[in-house]
Parts: sequence; structure tokens; C-alpha cells
Amino acid sequence: MPAELDAQTLIARHRPTLDQALEAIRTRAYWSPHPEHPKAYGENGSLDPAAGKAAFDALLGTRLDLGQPGTDAWVGGEVSPYGIELGVTYPHADIDVLLPAMTAGQAAWRDAGAGARAAVCLEILKRISDRSHEFAHAVMHTSGQAYLMAFQAGGPHAQDRGLEAVAYAYAEQTRVPAAAEWTKPQGKRDPLTLTKSFTAVPRGIGLVIGCNTFPTWNGYPGLFASLATGNAVLVKPHPRAVLPLALTVAAAREVLTGAGFDANLVALAAEAPGEGLAKTLATRPEIRIIDYTGSTAFGDWLETHARQAQVFTEKAGVNTVVVESTDDYRGMLANLAFSLSLYSGQMCTTPQNLLIPRDGIRTDQGPKSYDEVTADLAAAVDGLLGDDARANALLGAIVNPDVKARLEAAAGLGEVALVSRAVPHPDFPDAVVRTPVIVKLDGARKHWDEAAYLSECFGPVSFAVAVDSAAEATELLRRGIREKGAMTVGAYTTDPEVERTVEEVCLEEAAQLSLNLTGGVYVNQTAAFSDFHGSGGNPAANAALTDGAFVANRFRVIEVRRPS
Repeated sequence: MPAELDAQTLIARHRPTLDQALEAIRTRAYWSPHPEHPKAYGENGSLDPAAGKAAFDALLGTRLDLGQPGTDAWVGGEVSPYGIELGVTYPHADIDVLLPAMTAGQAAWRDAGAGARAAVCLEILKRISDRSHEFAHAVMHTSGQAYLMAFQAGGPHAQDRGLEAVAYAYAEQTRVPAAAEWTKPQGKRDPLTLTKSFTAVPRGIGLVIGCNTFPTWNGYPGLFASLATGNAVLVKPHPRAVLPLALTVAAAREVLTGAGFDANLVALAAEAPGEGLAKTLATRPEIRIIDYTGSTAFGDWLETHARQAQVFTEKAGVNTVVVESTDDYRGMLANLAFSLSLYSGQMCTTPQNLLIPRDGIRTDQGPKSYDEVTADLAAAVDGLLGDDARANALLGAIVNPDVKARLEAAAGLGEVALVSRAVPHPDFPDAVVRTPVIVKLDGARKHWDEAAYLSECFGPVSFAVAVDSAAEATELLRRGIREKGAMTVGAYTTDPEVERTVEEVCLEEAAQLSLNLTGGVYVNQTAAFSDFHGSGGNPAANAALTDGAFVANRFRVIEVRRPS
């Protein structure tokens, strides 16, 4: 085992970062060890953008051999939303061979202790961080994110979320001491004395079921939470977004081997077309933890059928913004326009329903009618995306045909306030780039429009829903969260009573709330170490990224008692 990778060396190397992460989750203040600006990663050498692009290009058309046991075929077929075929093939596993191999190294991994496991995880994240430009291209060409967003969300921000999970895992595992001397007085008799040891014991193999839109950002919390708590981790990527997670698995296996642990503690499960591997894996007895991001239908299936596993799901929701009044009308419009446009609305946190009183709102520019608000918001989006170069940088590409179909169908649901337009991409002529559509609907309880705005319409589609009053808006907000769930809620109001009511709804229905955002912070963005992504308390997700509950049930504490 190389000396530079032994456990004590890794602990010493990464302990300062872990300590800072532990302090950050305690204080919730801003902190990140991963700079989000691409230039911070150097303009020369292995960290620079050109080297990252070259590394990505070198992967195209190759076989990514991870050295896993049980490989029985090679699978692939990813096509970039920007129109290029990746041509990378990955090992397809005989799971009857791979799963037993993954459990072989768990005892040594368990016995290494929380500190060593955290240090190994941080070394993996460091190796990934050093390749952030390469990972950015991998994320861009599997998710359709524009390059800068792919770099930030797929690189530093995803790495932050992984580190955050490691910090929570370490904190939860070290709440109980490793050993204790127990003495019970017996009066005149000799006291009863025991020596007790306490060991964090993993549940088993954790299964990470990746998503198409944010393969690393959504994948890293579960991956690192399970690994840091002593579990082996099997990564099952989305068939259209394998490469970023396959590179992650490769990095993890390299570090584990170098640190003297079994590389098979982390493995990849790529699937053949139409195989439906996630269902097969999810009900295997060896799988004891599942992390999933995706549709409500499959999330519900996992929660119902994967009874042997602790299941963490992030599913669909209907995100809502109540627009009652504002003291910065221009700032509100600009903020909403950016939130609706970023990554073509292909984020689980993007606002869908804008609840606006039909009699209008109060603003610093005077009263604005419902029609004026919707028209001004449409103009703000048009202004933001009027330049094609800027539009491409914000929108990225439509990730799959289903999103495009929903976008095109939305125009038939009501009066269109903002027409979606196609944006040509100068570098990728086959990319499908579309601006958002805004549709005006009526919030009357018995109106047929309700079927539209009370269902998730994932993609660049938003509904400007006319309501009778702020009170009706808050009740509709409550109903949407309770019935459909919400990852995010926003509100604009200058009325303390309306603010109090909206806040109370979100507290009662367990939804994360952002109030009166008019600057450079947006409702659909969350910061690791400070913001909770989801709450785990409404139908959109049964867990939050990341908190103590997200990691605590991935291990159990086992006690051994001996006479002193």
C-alpha cells in the first residue's frame, strides 16, 4: 500500500476540510472548499479547461473498463442532447457475481472507523474536483446543461453536496463513543462493572439510482452518505447519463485500492437497452439502502416493493410562487425570469405555478393588473433570452423528447402569455434549445384548468394562475403541497399578514420557502452546508439533502459488553 495513501496519512490530509465542513453544517454559514469559477482550476496543466476537454474527447468511442468482477457484456448508447454520440461502453454485470464480491470488503471497511472512511471519501472528492472540467463535459453531454452550469452544478456544487453528506455521516457516527466503562454501585456489595464497545455497523449494499438531469448533484449525497457509513455502494446510472457516474466510480475504486481497501466497495451497474435493471436490483436481499431521484411513479414503486431496504426518494412536485405584492417590481420580474429560464426549467426546484390575484398586485411602480404582471414577466423572459448566445448559455438543451412534447402541448392548455421559440446553437446544430412558455390559467376551484396546474409539467412550462385573493392563493398553495408535494415555494409580499400566512402553510405542510427574492439568489438554487434541498415532509421527497436523518439510518450501532 503506498505510504501516501495509508489511512492515517489521509486523515491528516483531509481532517482540516472535514472540520470546516462540520462547522459549516452547525452554523449554516456560507462555505465551500470547491471554487465554482472555472478559472480557479488553472489555465495550465491537468486542471485547465483545455486538458478537461481533451480528457473528455479521449473517452469518446472507448470502452471504460473498471476491472469489476462478473462483467458479462459491454453496454452503452448515450447520445448527447447536443446531438453527438458518445460511443462509450461500460461493463454490464452478472449481479449474482458482482453483489457477493461487493460484500467481501465490508468488514475491513467497517473496522476502519468513521474517521478513515471520511478521509477516503474526501480523497475521492479531491480526485474528482481536480478533474472538474472533464466532468463538466461529461455532465453537459448527458444532461443537456450548458457548459458553465454543467461545470458548477455537476462539479463544485455536486462535490459540496457529497462532502456535506460525509460531514453529516461522520457527525452521526461519532455521537456515541467507541468505548465506555460502566459502573453501577451496589451499596455494600462490589459495584457491577462492564466495559462496553460501540461499533457503527453498515446496513449492507447501498443502491444509487441516478437521474438524467443532475447525475452527480443528485447522485453524490446518497453515494457518499452510504460509503462514509460503512456500506458498499452500487451505482445504477440513468441509461442516458452513465458517463459522469462511471467516471465517479472509477475514481472511487482507484482511491479505495490505493488506500488498501477492496475496490469492489464501489461498483457500476450499467444496463442494456430496455433491461429495467433498477427494479431487479431494488428487490435483491443484498440491497439494504436505495437512493432515487426521478418520477413519482417509480419512487412510489420503490417505497412499496423494496421492503428490505431503507429507501430515500426525491420525486415530482408542483413548485409554487405566490405573487401578492412587491416593493421591487423590476427585481421580482428579473428574478422570476431567470428562475423560469435556467436549464430550460429542467430542475426539480423550478417554479411552475405563479399564483396572482386576478385584481392585480401592489408594487413600487403602482398597481399592476394580472394581465400586466403576466405580460411584464413574459417581456422580462424575452429580454433575458433575446440574445441567442445568452439564451444558449442559460437554457442548455432539452434533455429528452418527453420534455419537448410537454412544452409543445402546454400551449394548448390556455391563453399563451409567452410563446416558446427555438434557439439555434452555433456549435451543435442538432441541439434542441427552446425558451420557456407561460400559459394563463384560472384558479377557480371548479375550473378544468386545475388538472393542468395541479400536475407537474416538467420542463420550461409555467402557469400564471389567476386567483380571487391572497387567501385563495395560500389555500391553493397548501393544497398543492399536500396533494402533490413541492421542492420549493416562493412568495412576494409586502403584507406582514400574508407573509405570516404563507410561512405558516409551509411550516405545516413541510415545504422550503423563499421570500421576496429580487437579487442574485433564486428559488431554484440551494447552497450546500446551509440550504436543505427538499424537506422529506411532503410528497415531493421523503428525505432532505442533506441532514442527520439522511444518514442516520444507513448504519446501526452495535454494542458488545464485557466484564471489566
